[in-house]
Amino acid sequence: MERIDRWYEDELSDEERDAILERIAQGIVRRGMAAPAVLFLELNKPLSFVASQSLIVLTPFLAPFVGIENVHRYSRLLEKRENVELLIERIEQLEHEKGQEQADATRL
Repeated sequence: MERIDRWYEDELSDEERDAILERIAQGIVRRGMAAPAVLFLELNKPLSFVASQSLIVLTPFLAPFVGIENVHRYSRLLEKRENVELLIERIEQLEHEKGQEQADATRL
C-alpha cells in the first residue's frame, strides 16, 4: 500500500514531465489533430486540476486499459495548469515544424 500512497505524493520530475508531454504532442500532431486539441486544451485549461482529480476517481476503470502507473502520471501532470500550457506550446511548435517540412518538400 505504501507504493500507491507514494504515487500521490511524488511530483513529476522535469524529465518525466517533458517525456510525457512530448509523447502526447507527437501523437496529436501525427494524427492531424493539432487545431482541435489546442482548442480543447485552451478551453479546458482552468479545469485541469478537476480533470486530474477525476482521473484519480476513475482509476479503477482506466487502469486496465492504460495501466495504473500511467493514470497516476497523467493525473499528476494535469494538477498544474502550466503543464497544460507547455503541452499547447509543444503541439504548436511541432505543427509549425511539420508545416515547414511540407513547404520545403513542395518547393523541391
